[in-house]
Amino acid sequence: MRNIKIAPGEYYHIFNRGVNKQLIFHDNADRIRFLFLILYFQSPVTFINMSRPVKQFVKHSVFNIDQETQQKISKDKFMELTSFCLMPNHFHLMVKEIEENGIARYMQRVLNSYTKYYNTKYNKSGHLFQGPYKIVHVENNDQLLYLSAYIHRNPRELKDWFKKENIYPWSSYQDMTKKNRFEKLLVTDIINGQFENKKEYEKFLKTSPAKLLELDLIDSEQC
Repeated sequence: MRNIKIAPGEYYHIFNRGVNKQLIFHDNADRIRFLFLILYFQSPVTFINMSRPVKQFVKHSVFNIDQETQQKISKDKFMELTSFCLMPNHFHLMVKEIEENGIARYMQRVLNSYTKYYNTKYNKSGHLFQGPYKIVHVENNDQLLYLSAYIHRNPRELKDWFKKENIYPWSSYQDMTKKNRFEKLLVTDIINGQFENKKEYEKFLKTSPAKLLELDLIDSEQC
């Protein structure tokens, strides 16, 4: 049982990694599949064939879901995605609970669907993730802002992306500072609305190492 109360209107940090720190994303197709799930599973809308929009994203960097479906997902959300980062063996999400048990429903759908996809693709069986996902309540606005920065700085851990997190394609950093690729499926206003412009957010991210170090110590054993 979790020793945390999840309440509508509150924000949470969710993260998990592969069993024994194994890779959970081997190629871009895997990352795109997981990206599709965290974006489009925010409501009860179901998809019969997820391979088609994933292939569209591989070719054109858009999922090409019709506007009617996107509007329905946005209208019927039971939780809300605010920030994300996909790393080779773990992921980070910042989300908001909208309906009671919304986050629990969301994470069950996302992780079950991805695990089934992964095991089928790589001829595996059993658990992919190391136990239940971790969830931490965001207790105040300062924590909200520093958590967003922490999530978006994660790619610095990767040799090829050190100090290039602003162009890392598998996080919401570019959606915060440039055009939001996913529109209403990724709600960035709670962060962006607190800065005069997008350049100010970038400056904040680059000049907050002390607070980020504290968060690093919290998460280091998990991810």
